[in-house]
Amino acid sequence: MSKPASAITLELEPADNERLANLCGHLDDHLRLLEKRLGVSIAGRGNVFSIEGEADAVQAGRRVLRKLYRQTEREVLTPALVNLQLQQSGLDEQESEAESEIAIRTRRGLIRGRGPNQKRYLERIASCDVNFGVGPAGTGKTFLAVACAVDALESDRVQRIVLVRPAVEAGERLGFLPGDLAQKVDPYLRPLHDALYEMLGFEQAARLSERNVIEVAPLAYMRGRTLNDAFVILDEAQNTTSEQMKMFLTRIGFGSKAVITGDMTQIDLPANVTSGLRQAIGLLKDIEGVSQTFFDSRDVVRHPIVRRIVEAYERADELKDERRNER
Repeated sequence: MSKPASAITLELEPADNERLANLCGHLDDHLRLLEKRLGVSIAGRGNVFSIEGEADAVQAGRRVLRKLYRQTEREVLTPALVNLQLQQSGLDEQESEAESEIAIRTRRGLIRGRGPNQKRYLERIASCDVNFGVGPAGTGKTFLAVACAVDALESDRVQRIVLVRPAVEAGERLGFLPGDLAQKVDPYLRPLHDALYEMLGFEQAARLSERNVIEVAPLAYMRGRTLNDAFVILDEAQNTTSEQMKMFLTRIGFGSKAVITGDMTQIDLPANVTSGLRQAIGLLKDIEGVSQTFFDSRDVVRHPIVRRIVEAYERADELKDERRNER
């Protein structure tokens, strides 16, 4: 049974032609994007907009238009920014517009959580010593963790950042890699470098790396170490073994914080090897000081097609599990 149709009129203040043009986009592209994603009809005359459609979608459209109009005061809207606001449109989970949230100031500006899961993730990182962020690609797990690490370093809450990854090839054999040890492991750690460059800029990130304030290392280098006053991020943790995960978690020292990120659908370990991330999630779920945040396709903040691709793979995995259970 379809939901009842609804129609509202929204007046945006203050009336500013430049901001209104920014809101609507070139040839009203932003409004058409809202209509397509929310399933509503939007018409505007000056600063007055009418929205028609199903009741919950209309209310979501009202919230998104208000939020986007506030954004026009400080930045130029793009389809990507409109899509990010749609992630938290309220169709999946109601949110208060006045809700307090953590904002991280970096070189690229303020970074806030997009949607309820990202906001909870940031809150838990702030309050817990060990944090797991698990979910598909494009949900901001690593990016937000690096942002928190940079913020902690610049506010002197930690003395250094340690970024760690297991050196596991993604389903292909690369063979011999030329260069010294740092050059050999660099391809595996490139996503972490990229996030740092975006937060700090290339020159500052390079200076901090030269002084070992920022250390990027393969997981194997963690054995035997104790990390005090450090913000430690283990990325691609689904490719750790049980022994490696235990080794990593027991490196954490006083004044340190750890974030472990991974995607359980992209395990590149041999079929007979248990993922350390999968085991740790089960073992540590009730441990005080340990948080676990699980993302899904609704949290993807990349191009909308990435969300649809993730959903297609999720459906395929569910079907595979159903067939396995039937056998």
